[in-house]
Parts: sequence; C-alpha cells; structure tokens
Amino acid sequence: MTSYRRTRAFWIQVAAGLALIVAVVLLVRAAQTSLAAQGVTSGFGFLQRSTGWDISFSLIPYTISDPYWKVLLAGLLNTLFLGVIGLALASVLGVIVGTLRTANNAVLNAFGTTYVEVLRNVPLILQAFFWYAVFTHLPRPKQALVLADAVVLSSRGIYLPGMNISASAGMIGGALILAGVILALVLSLLPRPTLARRRMLPRLSRIALFGGFGLGVLVMLLGKEAGMPLLNVAELKGLRFDGGVRISPEFAALLVAMSLYGGAYLGEIIRAGFMSVSRGQIEAAKALGLTTWQVFSRVRLPMALRAVLPTLTNQYVWLLKATTLGIAVGYSDFFLVISTSINQSGQTVELILILMAGFLIMNNVLAGIMNFINRRIALRGTQLRT
Repeated sequence: MTSYRRTRAFWIQVAAGLALIVAVVLLVRAAQTSLAAQGVTSGFGFLQRSTGWDISFSLIPYTISDPYWKVLLAGLLNTLFLGVIGLALASVLGVIVGTLRTANNAVLNAFGTTYVEVLRNVPLILQAFFWYAVFTHLPRPKQALVLADAVVLSSRGIYLPGMNISASAGMIGGALILAGVILALVLSLLPRPTLARRRMLPRLSRIALFGGFGLGVLVMLLGKEAGMPLLNVAELKGLRFDGGVRISPEFAALLVAMSLYGGAYLGEIIRAGFMSVSRGQIEAAKALGLTTWQVFSRVRLPMALRAVLPTLTNQYVWLLKATTLGIAVGYSDFFLVISTSINQSGQTVELILILMAGFLIMNNVLAGIMNFINRRIALRGTQLRT
C-alpha cells in the first residue's frame, strides 16, 4: 500500500510539473504573438546594439556607443558595489548599536534606543531623499569645505585622496587583498578534527589575511606613476575639482541611508543575540581572567553571531534588494539601468527577465554564503537548546 501511494504521488508530481511547463510555454508563445502584432521584436539580439545614452556612474569604462550588455553589466556592478559596502557598514553599526542597547550605562543605552526608534521607523526612501538633499546642498566648489587638506565636501560630490597608480596595478592589488580576505575566511571555517589543525589553521588564516594585504599594497606601490606623489588630492580648477576619488551625491546618499537604516535593524538582531548568551558563560570567562574586551570579542560576540546568523541572512538579502531605491535619487544601479533600457529599446519582457534573474542569482549567492558560514560555525555535539 505504501509503495502504491509513493508511485501515485510521484506520477501526480510529474503531471503537475508537465502542466506547469506547458502553461509557461503557452504564456511565452502568447506574449511573442502579442508583441509581434504590435510590431515589437522579441529576443535578446538587442543586447549587441549600441545604447546611445550615458549613465552617471560606472566602475568599468563605458561610452554611449557601447552595447546594451555592457551597460547592464555596469549597472549590476554598481549594485554589487553599493550592496557590499552598505552591508559592511550596516554590520559594523549593528554591532555597535547592539552593544549600546545591552550596555549597563544608562546614557549609552538611551542613545542606542533613540537611534533604533528614530531610524527604524522612518521609511528608507525618505532617508535616501533626506541625505540626497543634504549632499546636493553642500557648498559650491569655490566655497567647498576642506578637511585636513585632503577631504573635500561640495555639492558636486565628496572627494577623497586617491593613489597615483596605474589601473592594472590597482586592479591586481585589490584582487590580492580580496583573495587574502576570502582565503582567511575559508581557512577559519574549515573543520579542525585534530589538535595540530586547531593550532595550524588560525595561523594560516592570519598569514593569508596579512599576506594578501601586504602583497596588494606592495603591488600598488610598485605601480606608482613615475614622477608623481603617491597620494592624489583633489584640487579646484575653475568650477570643478580635478584629481582624487569622487563620491557622487547619489551614491553617498544611498550608502548613508542604507547603512544607517540597516544598522538599526541589525542592531536589534544582534542585541537579541547578546541577550541569548547566558550570564554563566560570561562569569566563567571573567573567572578565567579574561579582560572586558576579551570577554566581548571571544565569548559574547561569537556566541551572539551563532544565535542570530540565520536572521542576519534574511536581513542582508532584504538590504541588498533595497539598493533598487537608487532609481529614486538617480544612482545608476541595476534597476535604473534596466528601466532606462526598457524605455529606450522597448524590450520589456526580456529586460525584466534579466532583472529578475540578476537579483535571483545575487540573493541566492549571498544566502548560500551565509548558510555555509552558519553550518561551519554551528556548535556540534550534545548541547542545551533554549
């Protein structure tokens, strides 16, 4: 009887799957017929056509004569760039806010509570508009604010000191630093079944981290342009600044809004993690002679992250999707580039499919990485679960 039920369930699932495939095929055929009747060609051949329009920010070289696939790639990289930096800053703010919210000091606790209650209850898009207004109403270039003769604040953007190095040296150096960070993370998450590996892997992790950083910096220094100083500071020339690294008001507004808003939510999540650490573990750490910082960095924070990592994963995925608000302030993210491409090319169905596929891949990769980390740091064996 059980075998009969399993067989029946299997064929029911097969039939349902085939019906779904047929429905999708019919829907696609109907869409193609409708588009053909309106004189709109379907397919992805338009990706090879030149765009004829420009974007305000791109991490890769781009001109109006480049094809659509390149502008879509530029928008995707812009989204990843904003997402990675925003998630990193939100995480740091979340740890700080979570620590303040659990502090015994009444002033620090009140500050953390005020931060959470204010920023968490104001919509993210309103915060983006607010910071965009702040950055676009900074002084004009001739009256720009200069901090420490290095950082320039103006309505044209924020200018930070850059490095006079070749593009290839910058890319190779950055890749080495990133490779060192990734290798150090992988080594720190590897299983340690023997005492020798328990001692060896942390050392290898530190060697990879500092080695990658050192090699990256060395490559950048060797790639310095001859006859030029190492640092390149922005200088006013006419009505604009020349030199340095420019952070556009659009990017700055989104980054600040995303970091502050995400930090409020992550702070509450991490606060719950801190509260899940039993007082007995903290008292045991103090009894062993650990300092306050050692108790925090080696006991409270690691145990809190283990408890809240699944919830952090959901919040990270949500914050990555929030980068689509770039269209509200004119930042050339993936969503804005897709929207402009739809208006210019008329390939609505194809571009929306590309947009959905892009975010599906990004979010699933992020969730997969976080789930992998969660499995690696999970405590094994018999333990009390509350």
